[in-house]
Amino acid sequence: MGMGGRGQGRARSESGLNRSQGGAAAPLTPKPGEASLAHLGVLFLDELPEFTPQVLDSLRQPLETGEVVIARANHRVTYPARMQLIAAMNPCRCGGGPGHACKRGPRCADDYQARISGPLLDRIDLQIEVPAVSAADLVLPAPAEGSAEAAARVAAARQIQRNRYGTYGQGAPRTNAEASGQILEAVAMPDEAGVELMRSAATATSLSARGFHRTLKVARTLADLDGAERVGRAHIAEALSYRREMLKQRHAA
Repeated sequence: MGMGGRGQGRARSESGLNRSQGGAAAPLTPKPGEASLAHLGVLFLDELPEFTPQVLDSLRQPLETGEVVIARANHRVTYPARMQLIAAMNPCRCGGGPGHACKRGPRCADDYQARISGPLLDRIDLQIEVPAVSAADLVLPAPAEGSAEAAARVAAARQIQRNRYGTYGQGAPRTNAEASGQILEAVAMPDEAGVELMRSAATATSLSARGFHRTLKVARTLADLDGAERVGRAHIAEALSYRREMLKQRHAA
């Protein structure tokens, strides 16, 4: 799968024709693109809105199914693409920074962010606004939890998930992100207070069915990081805070 301008040459080569030695045209076998090359790893896209809308929307399938399907006239190829997508972007095309004010005002940000479709954003579970770092921030004390401590908590949470899904047998999910259907409901359904918060948030923010299930997966992971057996209201609240629907509400306030 090609990624924007840097991957379009790859995308074009996948759809071309080879000339065999006898002179007949033979279709090329599509080659794995960036999404498949990132299988079981990380695909990082910087300046996300600068990629073409067609390329960005082509990410919807692998984010949903963990696969890339390439259909040609006479054959169909499926490549694995269960990657972790990490993307970064400025709030508007002008960039920004400490003390910067966009000359075009809010319209610049609105137009720039509109290049990313709602269905793609609905598949991005954690959406976080990161403030610009000033020179004064660089002399602040180090955070209480360093990278090594955070990595240890992540490793412990992953072990919890391996133990949990190992009881489901062959073909079972390995992580919360892969869980769906009855398995997801069995392992991630929150307590009564969490259910009530999900219900009210779904009504207030028009949360989609996909957004509902993705929120459950994030909340289950947050509970695993806390070492909690049951998903609670606090885990649901934090998972909801990362959704684009909540970001839009905060901007409107």
